[in-house]
Amino acid sequence: MSAAVAAAPTEAAVLVVNAGSSTLKFALYPRSGDSAAEFAAHPSFASGQLDGLQPGGTLRLCPSGEVPIELPSPADEHARFAVALQALQQHVAERAPQAQLVAVAHRIVHGGGQFVAPVVLDDAALQRLAGLAPLAPLHQPHNLAGVVALREAFPALPQVGCFDTAFHASLPELETRFALPQALHDEGIRRYGFHGLSYQYLMQVLPAFSARAGGRVLMAHLGSGASLCGAIGGRSAATTMGFSALDGLMMGSRSGALDPGVVLHLWRQGWTEAQVEKLLYKDSGLLGVSGLGADMRLLRRLAGQGRTRAQLAIDLFMHRLRRESGALAAVLGGLDVLVCTGGIGEHDAATRAAMAEALHFLGVSIDPQANAAATGDTVRAIHATDSAVEVWVVPTDEGRVAAQAAWALLDAAHDPAPPAPDSPMSRASITP
Repeated sequence: MSAAVAAAPTEAAVLVVNAGSSTLKFALYPRSGDSAAEFAAHPSFASGQLDGLQPGGTLRLCPSGEVPIELPSPADEHARFAVALQALQQHVAERAPQAQLVAVAHRIVHGGGQFVAPVVLDDAALQRLAGLAPLAPLHQPHNLAGVVALREAFPALPQVGCFDTAFHASLPELETRFALPQALHDEGIRRYGFHGLSYQYLMQVLPAFSARAGGRVLMAHLGSGASLCGAIGGRSAATTMGFSALDGLMMGSRSGALDPGVVLHLWRQGWTEAQVEKLLYKDSGLLGVSGLGADMRLLRRLAGQGRTRAQLAIDLFMHRLRRESGALAAVLGGLDVLVCTGGIGEHDAATRAAMAEALHFLGVSIDPQANAAATGDTVRAIHATDSAVEVWVVPTDEGRVAAQAAWALLDAAHDPAPPAPDSPMSRASITP
């Protein structure tokens, strides 16, 4: 036997990142199979987030399920990012020494009408995406800053952009139009929809568990950001978020649907654009109504202690959820399946029970014991045996969708054969 130490086996992997104003979430994914069951069954090699990226913040590496690690926090922004990315590289190397990175995939909130499939991000694509920043001012600039930083950290790897708006490219024209002049529509003032990576994941996983997945499906992504999506045949047919991530449901700190006359009134009262933006994105929703917090768990606890504003916030959240769910069910022409996901959808049994009760007129009925047992750890059916509508709790994994997109683009770069016309990647390209 040779005295030389054999090289450790390697497995190709994609690093998926979601860069925000103060955090960078990450996960490292191996390749998964194409079937729904295989897609859902492959966990990440490593995951977590970097906290404290904002000026004056305390940098910390927070691996999933592990104790956070405090990092040096230089004042210079570029230096802070360098420290954070070095810690990320070291963590990934330690947790997954077998992994060989082949690409970095980025979750980007807004792709507008141009980016309807994942692309490799070059300078031209980044410039066009930066032009969409006014449509998602609290997300897009940070998403793109993450791309720039990761390009510097991994200069030899393709950087892939995956867009929350892309899943909704199938929306019919009547769902995308506002009742505004044609010229404004042509300028891009239209409804786009968001949370698309989450909804795409649900639509890819659900067929492994339900024979009705291709029917009329109402998906509820409920968390600090919240929206609904109605799908038929696995494709988005209607959704509650529109031009921006403010529309539709009441959220943790976002207002949801609001009469535009309120904004005009506030401007007449002397509010600045920045003040209105902060109000709608950061000071409204559960936080604004309760005055106590944006976390549903906290509000349920305080409501149980008799705090009436906490109960009011919960009641309003549920009323808006009932109202929007009924509207989407009407557009779909009924329901075959209801799916709950997101932080609230996966973990809050009381919200799921209230939603089922609100949709009982459509035949939705849940099993209380099954509902209580669904804690977001795995895919679970919670409908009663006599329910006309299946109800599922499906923990989402947007990173897995982004990793899959990166694999598809890499494959396309090495395979000149075009994808089938009906393939979900048929509009993907290795160049934007």
